[in-house]
Amino acid sequence: MTAITDALRITGAADLARIDPRSTPGFVGDKRAGQQALADGAERLAALQERLFASSTAGGDRAVLLLVQGMDTAGKGGIMRHVVGQVDPQGVRIKAFKAPSPEEREHDFLWRIERELPAPGFIGVFDRSHYEDVLIHRVRGLSDSDVVEERYGRIVEFERGIAGRGIALVKVMLHVSFEEQGRRLLERLDRPDKHWKFNPGDIDEREHWPAYMEAYEVAIERTATEAAPWHVVPADRKWYARLAVHELLVEALEGIDPRWPTADFDVAAERERLLATG
Repeated sequence: MTAITDALRITGAADLARIDPRSTPGFVGDKRAGQQALADGAERLAALQERLFASSTAGGDRAVLLLVQGMDTAGKGGIMRHVVGQVDPQGVRIKAFKAPSPEEREHDFLWRIERELPAPGFIGVFDRSHYEDVLIHRVRGLSDSDVVEERYGRIVEFERGIAGRGIALVKVMLHVSFEEQGRRLLERLDRPDKHWKFNPGDIDEREHWPAYMEAYEVAIERTATEAAPWHVVPADRKWYARLAVHELLVEALEGIDPRWPTADFDVAAERERLLATG
């Protein structure tokens, strides 16, 4: 599946208009094949996550941070359920970043992010992130343009520091089309069981779609590096987006290659003691 991860990786500028949200880069197959591939990979992902967690009990300092950005309805929730949900929940920490609280506003924009970074052995998942402080701030003018520009550099340094602490960072933008978002929002309005998902503010943000696409392109260009690349994942086909993020997580964990900790006791002796108990 490296064909998928290689096809999605961006270390420079991104032209979102040239990336088809309905495409399936690196994967040749239909929905059924994609869903089967996701199911087939579940055991591999779970085993890697267990090794990562186990290694931390013996002093291992590695962790993974999956950062998921995207417009409303892009499929972030589905990633949490169908991909992150494949691993032991005891080894995962999910944080959804909403509008900053009064306390958070009193601190630097990275303060609340720093507090949620995953501990060794864990997979941390951010539903939105520090990128909101350049995306929405650029589009809505919540900060001066020079402040936003300065933040791009701050983010690059911050993410370099994350890597230095042993955290493998996987940055994902779920790239949904304007048309598909409209269909998904309409479904939320037409189905009573989905009303709870609808936020009138989503339509307000939709009205700024071109500005958000530009803001994403600028953020990607300013912050995509060899050490912390972006991955633009076409998201109109939910099954493909889930498979793609799954493969990105597997790739990050395989890059760490966590090992089972060596026993700190005499295995043979303990085995004999156990057998002696009958």
